[in-house]
Amino acid sequence: MRHVVRARRVGSHGHGCRMTTLTRAQLGALGEQAAVDYLTKLGLRVLTRNWRCRYGELDVIAVDPATRTVVFVEVKTRTGDGFGGLAQAVSQRKVYRLRRLAALWLAGQQQCWAAIRIDVIGVRFGRRRTPEIHHVRGIG
Repeated sequence: MRHVVRARRVGSHGHGCRMTTLTRAQLGALGEQAAVDYLTKLGLRVLTRNWRCRYGELDVIAVDPATRTVVFVEVKTRTGDGFGGLAQAVSQRKVYRLRRLAALWLAGQQQCWAAIRIDVIGVRFGRRRTPEIHHVRGIG
């Protein structure tokens, strides 16, 4: 099931620097933190961030304690719309890769989950430095 959550502004992070002076890595880290803050406000508990193996990386792995659902989150950070929206950012090939990585992570866990889900969170930083969050649930 695919569920799209409308854009939502999240509070300023007060980092005191302009978006145009950030490196790509810094911008990505800032977007990932905004996504984690958003997920936490939704009641999810973050299990790990930037889990890596030889096949790639999972940005955020969280759990919804109410439903015992483990959620694998791909975070896409942008400063504008020049590269397209979330639909263009996560191709079918990327979804396949995320599924494979999720399966590898799950294989190393001792706990069983009631359900699993792969989400994408788009974080867009505008001129105000306040991130705009777009959350697409259940992409694959």
